[in-house]
Amino acid sequence: MTAARRELGAAVAGCAVAGGLALSAGGQAWATVTVTRTPPLPPVTETLAGSAVAPLVPAAGLLLLAAAVAVLAVRGAGRIAVGVLVALAGAALGWSALRVLVSGPDTATAGPGERRSAELAAAWPVLVVVAAVVALAAGVLVAVRGRRWPGMGRRYERIPGAAAAPARARTDEDRALDAWRALDRGDDPTEDPTPGEADPATDHGGRRG
Repeated sequence: MTAARRELGAAVAGCAVAGGLALSAGGQAWATVTVTRTPPLPPVTETLAGSAVAPLVPAAGLLLLAAAVAVLAVRGAGRIAVGVLVALAGAALGWSALRVLVSGPDTATAGPGERRSAELAAAWPVLVVVAAVVALAAGVLVAVRGRRWPGMGRRYERIPGAAAAPARARTDEDRALDAWRALDRGDDPTEDPTPGEADPATDHGGRRG
């Protein structure tokens, strides 16, 4: 495997891993909000998912999964544009997660006689920060090195210096099929036989018919 293919595989894997981590973390419970109300009303507890606390996280995750396919599908300037988008998605993930870690979840304003408190499950924002770092690295790699990588069709191209596959020897069945195809086209299969090969119409003891 060449260095270019290794880099391409690393970039695709990075986009897919970062997108998967973001989507997984975005669906988890990031915060538990408790609303303390005026007695005798009991307190109310609400669980907030990552998609509610940081809406950009699942959106960026979907973008990164799509970018993993786009990196393979496009080449040249298009691949550089994909790399920039991946890096921007990573930056969005990092900003969303760090904002929650530093400031806490954005809870609704408490009403009269209410007091709101939030308990943050920090593991999920931290996981998003990890996804952001992976996405940023993948995006920079694609933007800087992407022009040198092969596209999807390159895997089907012949490898330079590779030996051609030897031609299969023709059999009587092949020659008979050629004769039938010639008849279908309206040609006479007995005319101008290939040099070195027997006439398909006289290949049985030298007799025609």
